[in-house]
Amino acid sequence: MTFASDDPRPLAGIRVLDLATFIAAPYCATLMAEFGAEVIKVELPRIGDPLRRFGSPTDCGDSLVWLSESRNKRPVTLDLRTPEGAALLKRLAREGDVVCENFQPGTLEGWGVGWDALSAENPALVMLRVSAYGQTGPMRALPGFGRIANAFGGISFLAGHPDREPVTPGSATLADYMSGMYGVIGVLLALRARDRTGQGQMVDIGLYESIFRILDELAPSYQQNGFVRQRMGAGTVNAVPHSHYPTRDGRWVAIACTNDKIFERLARLMDRPELAGDGRFGSIAKREAARAEVDAMVGDWTASMDRAELLGRCADAQVPCGPVYAVDEIFDDPQYAARGNIARVESRIGELALPNVMPRLTGTPGAIDWTGRPLGADNDAVFRDLLGLSADEMAALKDKGVI
Repeated sequence: MTFASDDPRPLAGIRVLDLATFIAAPYCATLMAEFGAEVIKVELPRIGDPLRRFGSPTDCGDSLVWLSESRNKRPVTLDLRTPEGAALLKRLAREGDVVCENFQPGTLEGWGVGWDALSAENPALVMLRVSAYGQTGPMRALPGFGRIANAFGGISFLAGHPDREPVTPGSATLADYMSGMYGVIGVLLALRARDRTGQGQMVDIGLYESIFRILDELAPSYQQNGFVRQRMGAGTVNAVPHSHYPTRDGRWVAIACTNDKIFERLARLMDRPELAGDGRFGSIAKREAARAEVDAMVGDWTASMDRAELLGRCADAQVPCGPVYAVDEIFDDPQYAARGNIARVESRIGELALPNVMPRLTGTPGAIDWTGRPLGADNDAVFRDLLGLSADEMAALKDKGVI
């Protein structure tokens, strides 16, 4: 079982074993699959990945999340908790390049298929391990999901208004998707190192670490100045006006004045040029000191226009401004259409609109070959064609519940 030998995508020829569940490590495998990697999705017989039942259900029996995020994968069933299942995984590891897993640390070791066991079968193997807190440290054995990682990583504390409780920062799955992307980076770096040395290695990611890494100057600002950033609603530190503002037709826009030059453009656009330059709000420091007043002034100005007019005027003046979109507006937006950001693909429930492949490569782009497939759909292709099991062996393993 291989992809076409003439597949031009950059990861064609790489075989990935996806042992993981839900989103974080599986998302790494999905991204690799979009760019040509052959991904074998290993699931528990009769039960499958819980992601099949997470999110909106569909008539095919699997969720919309599954159909989207398990794109391009070859699903097989294999009970790794059994000796026979562990033995088959080791055989698969000999044929593979990458293993992705996100069990609690020690789980795979308990089944005899941890890093030491699999790397002994294939010293060139790269193994991505995503867990709540990583493979080391006093919290390594604790369970966790994206919501916990967002909280522990520091971003949930920053989300919301100062006088109210912290809120979900956009999505509870933010840490999962971020960790999946860092997972891809780690795996590709490890494969690049393997090109030179022939030796594989382990990539160890804690969900919370992916969140902590994106918090700009939060850590050095505390270390240097003792500054503990608080919730600021739609605003942010070090830039004013830099928030969400209402429009006359009941919508919202985002305006970002990240330096004094951009504020000068905005001041001229508002017919208040005297506020910029040497004026009252001409520097970031002055605007920071009067944040509430500046935001109120800008909000009063934006509220005097419908959104379309405001966006046009800001574009003409080179003031960064964009609509605060709900998903229905995304579907109607010409920029999304021009870039093909929404792919429409055939699936087991008919045409399905999905976020398209990222990043965009001009020479060897990725692709959505198919959406999430049924449980065990590729058992024959993997166990019979790849590993060479006979029909009798397959039947016996199925009777025992191993596959």
